[in-house]
Formats: sequence, structure tokens, C-alpha cells
Amino acid sequence: MRKAFLTAVSMIPLLLLASLASASDPLGRWKTIDDETGQAKSIVEISRASDGTLSGTVVEILQSDKGPNPVCNECSGARKDQPIQGMTILWGMSPKGDEWSGGTILDPAKGRTYRSKMQMHGEDRLGVSGCVAFICREQVWQRE
Repeated sequence: MRKAFLTAVSMIPLLLLASLASASDPLGRWKTIDDETGQAKSIVEISRASDGTLSGTVVEILQSDKGPNPVCNECSGARKDQPIQGMTILWGMSPKGDEWSGGTILDPAKGRTYRSKMQMHGEDRLGVSGCVAFICREQVWQRE
């Protein structure tokens, strides 16, 4: 009985650490906010890929200048003229300290890809940056 009690008590710190880690984890659904207009544009679901990196897929379009079912007509290659809903727009993000980096993000409106990094700003805000050389532009997404 004593052994079971000690085991249960020793698990409490691990459970607390696990809950803190999930609060600062970018996995889940995020409302993308346009940094120029401040309007919500889409819902992106960030998940862990089979290689352990993070990727993000557009699961819902909230607002688009191209109608309710926009396509990536500015994209090249396999994404050319494909629906944006269902498209992976963020991939290859690996943990590095308190941020994720080394990935790529696609701007479907321009059809361009950028080096990317992201960092949690509290529990419900995620700063996602696209970078060219040393110049980065950040959008802050909100947890849905």
C-alpha cells in the first residue's frame, strides 16, 4: 500500500509538467490573423509529422478576396491552382530552445515560400514569422 501511495505522489510533478508543456505547445487549431488588416483569414491545424517536425494545414477559410473556395493560382508546381483549404502551408518546424524553426511557410495569396519560425506568446497566441535573409515578418495567430 505504501509503495502504491509513493508512486502516486511521485507522479504529481510529472503530470504538472505535462500540463505546462501542453499549454506552451503549438499543436492544435489556430485562427490566422492578417498582420496588415487585423482580420481573421483561416483556421490552420498544426500537427506533428511522422519525422517529429511540425506542419500546418488550412482546415477552414474564414475570409478571402477570392470567394468562398480560393485556389492558389499564384503557386507553382503541385500546388498551382489547388484549393487552399486542405493545403499544407507550414512544414519542417523543429524545436530549438523556446521556439520552432528551420521550417518553411507558404503565403498562398502570393504563392511564395519563406523560411519560417514560430514562438508561443502565452498560452493562446502564436507568433509565426516568414523570413527573407535577416528580415522577418510576424503574424500572431490565436488559439481556436
